[in-house]
Amino acid sequence: MNTLSQHKTEAPLITLPVMEDFYTLQGEGFHQGRAAYFIRLGGCDVGCVWCDVKDSWDADKHPKFSLESLVKKVKETPAELVVITGGEPLMHNLDALTASLHLAGLRTNLETSGAHPLSGSWDWICLSPKKFKAPLPGIASRANELKVIVFNKSDLAWAEEHAQMVSPDCLLFLQPEWDRSADMTPLIVDHIKSNPRWRLSLQVHKYIQVP
Repeated sequence: MNTLSQHKTEAPLITLPVMEDFYTLQGEGFHQGRAAYFIRLGGCDVGCVWCDVKDSWDADKHPKFSLESLVKKVKETPAELVVITGGEPLMHNLDALTASLHLAGLRTNLETSGAHPLSGSWDWICLSPKKFKAPLPGIASRANELKVIVFNKSDLAWAEEHAQMVSPDCLLFLQPEWDRSADMTPLIVDHIKSNPRWRLSLQVHKYIQVP
């Protein structure tokens, strides 16, 4: 009788392409001013012409890190909050990453255009829709925060369209595109005064020169 040897099958190592990761202050939106550890994943097919992290678009350009190593890097800091951003982070399945972060006692925030299926377990979802690739149906209703980047005056009307898609409890933010802030900020201020459900978001991290 032949004896069959049984081999344990090891779970595949999950890795994610990381453009950069750093401990800093959240510079914009509802959590502005909070200490947060940012993990910027590589890969994006949205293609915003004004994107300030175009180096993130090609996921293959960036080293891959295991979930264990990412959690270890976060835990080497006093961070309690982790922001997963990109690129477009939902190009990757984020179920295992968020599970690992939660297991380590960390809170998870997502910044997404909503252009890919939602994965992961999130304490906060910031939806920042882009004209270049529309968010998928269903993601808007899950958003805690809607943040619309205003590059042209027409973006204000476009923002109102998306405000109709989110839940009544979702917070609304208008943020001037950095290089157009001198022209767009006065328009945003006037719009918020006429539509006070909106709030102003500024990229404070760029003013105070932190990552």
